[in-house]
Amino acid sequence: MSQSAAEREIRSEVLIPGLYVVSTPIGNLGDMTQRGVEVLKTVDLIACEDTRHSGLLLQHFHIRNRLTSYHEYNKVSRTPELLEQLRQGGRIALITDAGTPGISDPGFYLIRAAVRAGIAVIPVPGASALLAGLVISGLPSDRFAFEGFLPKRDGRRRKRMAALKTEERTTVYCEAARRVKRLLQEMLELWGDRDVVVCRELTKRFETTLRGKITDVLAQIGDHELKGETVVVVAGAKDEEEEDEGNGEAAGT
Repeated sequence: MSQSAAEREIRSEVLIPGLYVVSTPIGNLGDMTQRGVEVLKTVDLIACEDTRHSGLLLQHFHIRNRLTSYHEYNKVSRTPELLEQLRQGGRIALITDAGTPGISDPGFYLIRAAVRAGIAVIPVPGASALLAGLVISGLPSDRFAFEGFLPKRDGRRRKRMAALKTEERTTVYCEAARRVKRLLQEMLELWGDRDVVVCRELTKRFETTLRGKITDVLAQIGDHELKGETVVVVAGAKDEEEEDEGNGEAAGT
């Protein structure tokens, strides 16, 4: 899956040197942007988490270009190599297995290193699971907090959740579907019965959205074992004084 030097030279005039942070689909290939395709065709190199997985994406969009792996286990050794190419005027695209690089994945490490080195970092926006889940949740989205994956160790996990108990903004979490039931049970125990939305397999064939109080969603899950990736959106802690003031204003209009 290589691209000739001549082809890259023809296209390189439209891209400045730098690191291109390119979003890719989170499930539905139709969500790939036209600009994203053109950038991936044009750059000198594409850094990705899994070359086999990204190779299928490139094949679908008839993109012939070089791939190099960049993941959690080689980011420290691979970053200096990529930075050197960028310093020499290279154009590198950074992609993740799904969605927007730098959010709960090792892409952040390379982006930060490029920024610190004074290298141009250019966003090529597109699909994002956290935003997709947030906007369909029906929960307030004017202010929100993204918490990503909570710590796996019980002590650190419960400490973090205790700190989030008084968070008034809507919060968004990523979690493997098989662990969602445990997460909801912990939220119920520590925070009480709040409004929650569980989005599973967003944009994919078996996309599922569960809504209601935590107890309602737990009842919907029942004994079933969820599969795939999920985004969990939770209502913030209610400030009773502000809520009363808001109700008073609404009644007077």
